[in-house]
Amino acid sequence: MKIGVIGLGRMGTAIAHRLHQQGFDVAGWDQNAAANQALAASGLRVGENPRAIAANSDVVISIITEDHGVRHIFTGSQGFLSGNVTGKLFVEMSTLQPMTSRELAPKVEAKGARLIECPVLGTIPQVRDGKLFGLAGGKSEDVDRARPVLEKLTRRIVHMGPHGCGYAMKLAVNLGLGSYIQALAESLALGFKQGLTIEQMLEVLQEAPYASGWLKSKIDVIKGGKAEMTLDIRTLRKDIMSAVATGAITGVPMPLSSGTLAALSAAVANGYGAGDLGEMPKFLREAMLQNFE
Repeated sequence: MKIGVIGLGRMGTAIAHRLHQQGFDVAGWDQNAAANQALAASGLRVGENPRAIAANSDVVISIITEDHGVRHIFTGSQGFLSGNVTGKLFVEMSTLQPMTSRELAPKVEAKGARLIECPVLGTIPQVRDGKLFGLAGGKSEDVDRARPVLEKLTRRIVHMGPHGCGYAMKLAVNLGLGSYIQALAESLALGFKQGLTIEQMLEVLQEAPYASGWLKSKIDVIKGGKAEMTLDIRTLRKDIMSAVATGAITGVPMPLSSGTLAALSAAVANGYGAGDLGEMPKFLREAMLQNFE
């Protein structure tokens, strides 16, 4: 089976390599020429543009940053739908607003192809081990058709419902993560100002009722060390912004999420956007609190 992967960031590249290792014929493309060169240097094929990737693939996976970019790779002048895509299956794995899938699905079907969304829980280590958690949205027969590919990437796939439901679940998950990180940052800042050390607090917080696997995995980063990047602050900001926008459209009040978005936006504005999520507590202590002293 021929698989196309559009979007060769950390996740997209890891997905391309994982599927290649599992025996699929994989080709990729990214708007960043350096990403294409890196994929080619690793021995995988690179397509000319999204239309060319779709033309030479049975299943096309896309995983990029935001809604406008996804719309462009589908409907742009060199996008998927600019060529003959009859019989193709598109698996959109980005973290987007639910309305985007609901908008694109009829356009894809009008061209004789099918679309599902399947954003995932997990990061690079889970891709490498095939242990992501898939949140699928779309028609059940199309989700089933995608399973032979997705099962090589995931430990479990849950069909959340029709188009948009997979994205909605992913945004709901990331809302919880963003709020937890903001609460953690404020907790550490409060204790720090009262004379506690970061090490003391982290030791106790790992035993708190709300302790999480995420916290345990980020201890070194929170202490100021380095670890493999999982998700950067700028990308989480985009996800929370998408969630708040979706809430506004559907009449869901989101005061906590709006506050979290403001903090993430401040971090991006102060140059922390490319940093790992575990750097948010450092930002709150070092960048924000000094403005109030």
